[in-house]
Amino acid sequence: MATRPIFVPSESPKLLVREIQGNFKWNPGFSPSQKKKNITALHAVAKKQGIWPVLEVSTKSTDELGLQLSAFHLRVALENRRWISLESAFQGSKVFQAGGPYTDLYEKTGFEIKKDVRLRTSGHLLGFSFQGVFWDLEPKTAFYDWLYLHSVHSDRELRKGIVKYNGFTDIEFNPRRSINCQARSCALYVVLVRRGVLEDVLNDRSAFLQLLNNSSFYTL
Repeated sequence: MATRPIFVPSESPKLLVREIQGNFKWNPGFSPSQKKKNITALHAVAKKQGIWPVLEVSTKSTDELGLQLSAFHLRVALENRRWISLESAFQGSKVFQAGGPYTDLYEKTGFEIKKDVRLRTSGHLLGFSFQGVFWDLEPKTAFYDWLYLHSVHSDRELRKGIVKYNGFTDIEFNPRRSINCQARSCALYVVLVRRGVLEDVLNDRSAFLQLLNNSSFYTL
């Protein structure tokens, strides 16, 4: 058996995103067919709990929208009008005790970034520096979500597609190894649209941080 989270835009004013644990029989292996079986099994669990439709958001997604919403496909705009992948922007903006931000990673592929030893040998992570603005590690996921929300909102087709879903999954996400999750960020985008506050927080970083500080992402 395996457990993976299902992220749902919350209807509670005290909660932004509900995180529901889905338990299902795991199909071992790395082939696309095995990944698809696991996604199907997880989505079946979600449907039994009344969460539907559900979108897998990852490079393993069989839905084109889910592929385009993955962090390796989404694009972030820089001040010089260049566009880079969200993953590159996130990793290259990290500030450590002994180095960073390593902005040369903005030009690297996901595979190249994973091989870069500086991300593992520069000491404790202190925060993020992106285009002259420093981001603390609290609220958790704030910087990643800020990048994600802006990236999705910059694409008309993604904006139209994402709001049709009531749940989001990322079959590769392991909460024991990572905090940020593209599926959770999708649920955050949808809940902000439904509450009519998305434009406000996109245009005001302070309002965005206040919203996160006054709310919760996690299961109540």
